[in-house]
Parts: sequence; structure tokens; C-alpha cells
Amino acid sequence: MGRSRRTIPEELLLLALDPATGTTAQPQSLDLGLAGAQLVELALAGRIAPDGDRIAVVLPRPTGDPTLDSALELLRRRGSPVRAVHWIGGPRLGLRQTYLTHLERCGMVHAVSSQMCGVLPTTRYQATDTAVSREIRARLDNAIRTGVPPDPRTAALAALAHAVGLGKHLYPGNEGRSSRSRLRDLIRHDPMGGLVAHAVMDVQNGVAAQPRRTAPGRGAGGPGGPGGGRTAARSAAPQPLAGQARRGGMARAGAH
Repeated sequence: MGRSRRTIPEELLLLALDPATGTTAQPQSLDLGLAGAQLVELALAGRIAPDGDRIAVVLPRPTGDPTLDSALELLRRRGSPVRAVHWIGGPRLGLRQTYLTHLERCGMVHAVSSQMCGVLPTTRYQATDTAVSREIRARLDNAIRTGVPPDPRTAALAALAHAVGLGKHLYPGNEGRSSRSRLRDLIRHDPMGGLVAHAVMDVQNGVAAQPRRTAPGRGAGGPGGPGGGRTAARSAAPQPLAGQARRGGMARAGAH
């Protein structure tokens, strides 16, 4: 896979990057979303595919993207299909920093060193081309406002943005409520994006690992977090198994 277009993990991170502060929104869930975004990108590249409620490697050939190829190799080493919630909730933390460093190396962001509270050294990140972030946001806005089914990449990006809680960052306040609801509903337009987005929400909610029953026309959202608003979107996408609670902290306090 060449570099003719940005990957879904890159776009998710650029969406989360606050241009005013140089920090990322939803830092506690963004690592999970980036892990899920890697799965979607690898599926779009034909390297992996759903196998029931699991993810299977179908073509281990490298994509040419070092961060994706690292994930692909880890999946290949598993030797058998892995549940999405187990992969996303696994001990591969620090993806925010990995992708921030990757975007800096690609020239898409630049790092600015500063101090937190005048004492603690920290690093903030600014997009080098704000037009790129505006274009990504415009694709979501267009899908939300027109009601036209988006392309699979945009649908998956919307699903992951909802899953990690970016809705309240992108469409804040009471005036953004309807947009947040429509962002959530876009989850139904990409099966793979829906599968991993639900897995991200399940990991965040700490739902015990057990099979889910499909109930057409009914939702099964859990309490709290972005997963609490799951209604029709749950029945519209393939059902992952529930995940494990996430462990560990985040790398580099400067990339909040």
C-alpha cells in the first residue's frame, strides 16, 4: 500500500488533535481507537478479514506502512484468528505517541516543546497543514448533514470517532446533539468499522467476554462512556464479543 492517501489511524489522530492546545482529545480511549483503526485499514488493504467474531490474517504481505506492518506481523504471529476485543484491549499501549511520531516523521505535524505548570517538560503537536484536518472533518460533516451513505473509509472513521468519544469534541454542546447522534448512526455503513468500533466501546466499558445475541431492530448499549448511546447501530453491524478491561497508562504525558 503506497502513501497516496492517509490511513484511517492517521486521520483519527488528526481529528483528535486540538489545534488550539496541541493536545489530543479523549487521550484515555484514543489508543484503543487507533488499534481498531489499524484493523480497519488492514482489512481495506486485503491483509485481514473477519472470521466470525474474530480477525484472521488472509495475506501476510507487508503494506509498506511500518506501523501497520508491525500490527500485521503481530497478528500473523498469533497463528490463529484473534477476537477484536482481545486485540484492541491487549498490551499494545502508547499508540498515540507512536502515531504522533509517525506523523511528525511524515511532516504532517511538528512537535513543540514546552513546560506543564512551568515545571514538567511536555511536548505538544501542531498540524503542519490545517487544510488536511479540515478536509477530514468536512467528509464527516457531509456524511452527517446529507444523509448520503459515506464511502467505507469515512464510515469506518465515523464509527471509530464515535467509539472513542470524539463526538463531543467535534460537535460540542446541546447544539451538537443531533450531529453526535447521526455520527453514531454512521456506524452501520461499514461492517468492519462497526465490528471494531463496538469492540473499542466494549473494552472501555469492561464488558465480560461472552457471545452477544443479535436482536434485529433493538440496541444493546451499555452504561457510561460513548458506548452508552448504542441503539440501532448495535444491530446494524456484525457483533463482536465483549472485551477485557484495559490495563496500563499512556506513554508520554506531553501528548495528552
